[in-house]
Amino acid sequence: MHRILTENPREIARRFRLIGESPQLLRAVELAARVAPTNVPVLILGENGTGKEIFSHIIHQLSPRRDKPFLAINCGAIPEGTMDSELFGHEKGAFTSAYESRKGYFEVANGGTLFLDEIGEMPLGTQARLLRVLETGEYLRVGSSKVQKTDVRLIAATNKDLLRLIRKGRFREDLYHRLNTITIHVPPLRERGRDVELLFEFFVDEFARDKNVPPISLDKSAVEKLMNYPWPGNVRELKHLVEKLMILHPGQHITAEMLQEYLPEREALLPVIYEGEERPRRSTSPGIHDSLLYAKVERLEMQLTRILDALSLLQEMVRQMGQHLLSMDKPRLLPETPPPPQDFSLEANERRLIEAALRHFNGNRKRAAQALGIAERTLYRKIEDYGLEGL
Repeated sequence: MHRILTENPREIARRFRLIGESPQLLRAVELAARVAPTNVPVLILGENGTGKEIFSHIIHQLSPRRDKPFLAINCGAIPEGTMDSELFGHEKGAFTSAYESRKGYFEVANGGTLFLDEIGEMPLGTQARLLRVLETGEYLRVGSSKVQKTDVRLIAATNKDLLRLIRKGRFREDLYHRLNTITIHVPPLRERGRDVELLFEFFVDEFARDKNVPPISLDKSAVEKLMNYPWPGNVRELKHLVEKLMILHPGQHITAEMLQEYLPEREALLPVIYEGEERPRRSTSPGIHDSLLYAKVERLEMQLTRILDALSLLQEMVRQMGQHLLSMDKPRLLPETPPPPQDFSLEANERRLIEAALRHFNGNRKRAAQALGIAERTLYRKIEDYGLEGL
């Protein structure tokens, strides 16, 4: 415990291979160290590729639970139907493929730490059971009525706006407030200033040592280009860039012109949308350092994209309806036979809407799910249910 209280944020960051000197990063490290000795839940917020999982390791390793299990679970990678079984375990015969009993992560990690990444992807039913664990330490295995007890430190992380998910009815407000006891914001790379250059040099040395490749270096113009790039993929994107340069230009002095091939100009307007959440792709103005202005621009771009996608889908539906009307015979005042009854069922109309969206976006299921306002995972399930795999 004495080591935790006396070790400064720079030493902690260095020990966990968290490279950087920016005040935002060091404040996040200091907060992680301060909260580590407690048992309160921690919510880690940050974009993809910023290193949120590293902070969960810092909290665990600086806590009294450091010698107990640590499990990192990606909620977005677990199918919705098996989430409860994965977290809480199940009894033999609880469902079709449950050939034997199985322990869940809360049982395996008992006494230690459980890190739930992408918690915004967790189904609402599982969220209710998670809230019970946080409040009482109790849970039920799937297919069992016997109450189980667990002592687990929970750390959650997400790159989504949970308050927005709450407004949409996709995240429980009571669970949010339970998780939000301590919140750590991991800054994006574009807000970390000279950390970009420090990280670049670190990854170069690491790759050169591991792969026995001559190191590369940057000239002044290349450094400026790296500093002005928005890094939508954050630290992960920077690491991949270094690996490319080391493989294709070993031992060379890298200029801004050479980087141009690997860092495209920031494209205009549209950000990438994932289930209604914006992830900035590029900005229209290179070199923006004002994070508030950047966020406002990206928010406007996100709203424009939603409008364009909705208009495109509506246009496709109108086009298909027009083709249907043109293919019909001209109406008669006294038809010889009554027209066939139209299917007004929700299922039939849902199928037609999904089919229209898939055709409009040329089978791109991610774009179709965004336009329909449903999760991509849900769209995949409905495609299978309606037999639309060929679209």
